[in-house]
Amino acid sequence: MRELVRGMCSDWAVSIRTACGAIGFDRSTFHYQSRRTDQAAVANRIKEICETRVRYGYRRVHVLLDREGWGINVKKVYRIYKELGMQLRHKTPKRRVKAKLRDNRAEAVGPNDVWAMDYVHDQLATGKKLRVLTVVDTFSRYVPVLDVRYSYRGEDVVATLDQVCRTTGYPKTIRVDQGTEFVSRDVDLWAYQRGVVLDFSRPGKPTDNALIEAFNGRFRAECLNQHWFLTLADAAEKLEAWRRYYNEERPHGAIGNKVPIMLTKSGGATSRSP
Repeated sequence: MRELVRGMCSDWAVSIRTACGAIGFDRSTFHYQSRRTDQAAVANRIKEICETRVRYGYRRVHVLLDREGWGINVKKVYRIYKELGMQLRHKTPKRRVKAKLRDNRAEAVGPNDVWAMDYVHDQLATGKKLRVLTVVDTFSRYVPVLDVRYSYRGEDVVATLDQVCRTTGYPKTIRVDQGTEFVSRDVDLWAYQRGVVLDFSRPGKPTDNALIEAFNGRFRAECLNQHWFLTLADAAEKLEAWRRYYNEERPHGAIGNKVPIMLTKSGGATSRSP
């Protein structure tokens, strides 16, 4: 219809008003300009995000696009995401076990209330083994430290925690498993002197500390599996870069797709939400 109106205007030298009136075509429709986002540009941006953040699903991709001002519906993101073949493939568990947590365990009510701590194993490109101490605040999802070493003893755990707590303050409780480093005299004495409660998981029950297990899975998928580490210093640099990204940019579904809260030494908190 638009082409017909344009042809009438050029061939018969009549106005757009006259041409639209002659064929019963609304002038507002003729002048309408589509505000639809260029799908090719959106598709390219979605592909760029997925190539950089290979473990991101369409919902987290939508959060990043929304931050960048694309202003598109999550359903459209899903449609394009699916057309591009970017869907994540999740492994189906061979068996499903109903986990029962400890009855007397209370939920965290604020930052620095409860931390969760564990180890993750990896290796250098040369094959030399690495151990990474991972710590997460269970309320804010803030990660105060990712410390990588060749080996870890109880005194190393104490040194790392003391260094971190000078900036963030001391937590009330730290949830840990029954690892030899966590049940050592050094860690026990440190916790006693600082008034920190060590909340140990039951032997053989990793679900007692499920949040750190879930974090370790994301940490491995989004960081460890995406990098080669040439030296210990190289590993420490890349882990610290990912930790800053995780704390300052990565959207977290558990806290409304915001970023975690930055802890302060006084025990307060500062929002890092963009």
